[in-house]
Amino acid sequence: MKHLLLKIPKALTGAMLIIMFAVVFTIAFPGFSHAATARELEVSVDVALEKFYEEVQGGKELINKAKGYLLFPRVIKAGLGIGGEHGEGALRIRGKTVDYYSTTSGSVGFQLGVQQKSVLVVFMTKSSLKKFRSSSGWKVGVDGSVALIDVGAGGFIDTANIKVPIVGFLYGQKGLMYNLTLEGSKFTKLKKKK
Repeated sequence: MKHLLLKIPKALTGAMLIIMFAVVFTIAFPGFSHAATARELEVSVDVALEKFYEEVQGGKELINKAKGYLLFPRVIKAGLGIGGEHGEGALRIRGKTVDYYSTTSGSVGFQLGVQQKSVLVVFMTKSSLKKFRSSSGWKVGVDGSVALIDVGAGGFIDTANIKVPIVGFLYGQKGLMYNLTLEGSKFTKLKKKK
């Protein structure tokens, strides 16, 4: 008895991959499509900031010196051939939230799986913060550079030696993450009721 082999057209294969990606993403993160309320986001940002302080000695000093900071407490990256990441966060100046933002980026290439991280972008100068706030959609590597900081021994950061206008940190459940990039990430202002 001969086995029947079905040939699937290439166009259909691409569509099937997209559908499979959507199904996997929905199962892995059922609450992902749920946009956080301003209150939920505030609580998440507070928790993620405390986690940063625990991970980085000198973190509080850095935040106190900063002109402002943008914190995305939960950025989800998922990939199945085509990858994407998304998260929502808050821009704070002198400890008060002034705006809410989303971050998105996409990638193509071999990738499979899902990961979660927190992203902290710290504006060290008034001019870098002003330029960021005046943009309608700010993209890392196009509208400005973000220097990812390697933390020294014992998780210590020397704030006196930071000479760049914008610094960034990526961290997750296991602490600070290395060998990652923010290049290509886009930050867009959200309208949320406070």
